[in-house]
Amino acid sequence: MAYYFTTGSCSAAAAKAAAYILLSGQKKASIVITTPKGIDFHAELLNINIREDQVSCGVLKDGGEDPDVTTGFIITATVSYLPDHDLRETKAKDCPHIQIDGGEGVGRVHRPGLDQPVGNAAINSVPRQMIQREVREVMNLFDCHRSLKVIISVPGGEKLAKRTFNPRLGIEGGISILGTSGIVEPMSTKALLDTIRVQLHQKHVLGKKKLVISPGNYGLDFMRATYGYDLEEAVKCSNYIGETLEIVASEQFTHVLLCGHIGKLVKLAGGIMNTHSAEADCRIELMVNAALAVGLPVPMLRKMQECISTDAAYQILVDANLTGEFMDYLIRKIKFYLDKRAAGRFTIECIVFSNEFGLMGKTAGADQLLKELKDE
Repeated sequence: MAYYFTTGSCSAAAAKAAAYILLSGQKKASIVITTPKGIDFHAELLNINIREDQVSCGVLKDGGEDPDVTTGFIITATVSYLPDHDLRETKAKDCPHIQIDGGEGVGRVHRPGLDQPVGNAAINSVPRQMIQREVREVMNLFDCHRSLKVIISVPGGEKLAKRTFNPRLGIEGGISILGTSGIVEPMSTKALLDTIRVQLHQKHVLGKKKLVISPGNYGLDFMRATYGYDLEEAVKCSNYIGETLEIVASEQFTHVLLCGHIGKLVKLAGGIMNTHSAEADCRIELMVNAALAVGLPVPMLRKMQECISTDAAYQILVDANLTGEFMDYLIRKIKFYLDKRAAGRFTIECIVFSNEFGLMGKTAGADQLLKELKDE
C-alpha cells in the first residue's frame, strides 16, 4: 500500500535532515522518520543549503490522490544554533532547547480558540512534537549540548493559504502545518467536521452565544443586498447540518440562524440533516408533497415532478399563485425538524432563498435574530 505524508511529517523530516547535516557536517540525500501512525517516511531531500552556522533542507509534499492544496509544494526547515541569551531553560547545557517557529509561507495565529495560542506560528501540536522528537534524536546521536532553532517555511504558502480555511480562522500570512497521524488520509466526513468544529469552538472562545450557519457561500449577493449581512462571516456547515447542530449544542450556543438555498434546505422538510445528493436527493419529491398539501392541481403536480431543479419547480408555484401557502407549509416542516434536532438545547431560526427568486421564506424569529447578530 502506498502512503503519503502530511505537512507535519515533511516538516519533521526536513528538520531532522537539516539538524543532521549541521551537527555532522555530512551532506545527506534522504532521511527517515517514524510517523505517529508507526509508518516510516523515507524522505528525499531537496534544496539543501549549507552554511557554517545553519542548514536548510526541503521535502516535497505529496498528497497522492487526496485533493490537498499543499501537494507539490516544498516544506523547508532551517536549523541553526541558538545563542546562549535565547535559551529558556535554566540548565541549558543539561537540557538543550529546541525552539520551533514559522518562516515564509507559514501562517501566524491572530485569533484565539485554535491549536496554537495567538502570536504563534500555525504549526500544530503534533507536528511540533514530531519535530522535537526527530531533532532531539539527532542531538542525542551527536551528543549536542547546544540549543537549536528550527524555522519551518513553505515558499508560496502565503498565496496558497487563500485556498484554505486559514483566512476565516484568523491565521494570516500562510498555510498551517498539520497532521495528527503523520500520513495523509483521504478527505473524509471527519476531516470536514473537524474544520467545522474548529470554527465553532473559536467563536465560543471569543464569547459568542449566537451565530449564523450556512451550507456555503451560495447567496452571498442576496444576503448582502437584502439583509446587509456578509455570509462570509457564517460558519460553513457544508452538507452536514445535523452534525453541525450537535457541535453547536456541545459548544453551548444559545441561538442559531441557518441561511441557505432552497436546493439544500428543502431537504430539511423531510427530516434529512445530511443534504449531500449522495445521501438523499429528494428535493423535487418534497416540493411536490408540499405543493399537493396546498392544493396545486394534479396536472401541475405532474409537471413539477418532471423538473430537475428547485427553481424550475418553484416557477410552477409562481404561475399558480401559490408561493405564499407553499413556503408557509415548507417553513413549518423545516422548523419542526430543526427544533427536533435542537431538542431544546438552543433556539434555531431559518432563512430560505434562491438566487433567482430571492427571499422565499423564513421562520418567525429570523429577522430579529439576524438584527441581534448584526448589532453584536
